[in-house]
Amino acid sequence: MKKYPKIVQADKRGQIVIPKDIRDELDIDETTGFWVYSVSDEGILLKKIKPDELSPDDPLLKELKEKSSKLKVDPKNIDKTIKEYKKTKKGNLDII
Repeated sequence: MKKYPKIVQADKRGQIVIPKDIRDELDIDETTGFWVYSVSDEGILLKKIKPDELSPDDPLLKELKEKSSKLKVDPKNIDKTIKEYKKTKKGNLDII
């Protein structure tokens, strides 16, 4: 893992900007989807989602559906999002 000596700041909505050189290096654009993980007391980890990783048997998707009621997310919206994500070049997870 590379560490970049850059500081980014969250805005009032909690959004951050990934610096352009990092986006270029990792081929990230406005359609790129991410899994977001909380790393205890350290911060967050973003992992790019490849559309072919989103199979119905994916353990992360199964866990998300199992916990959907706690997250107040309709499981049908998860399936709809996956379907829409797979239609795009890289994905677009704005539906959830």
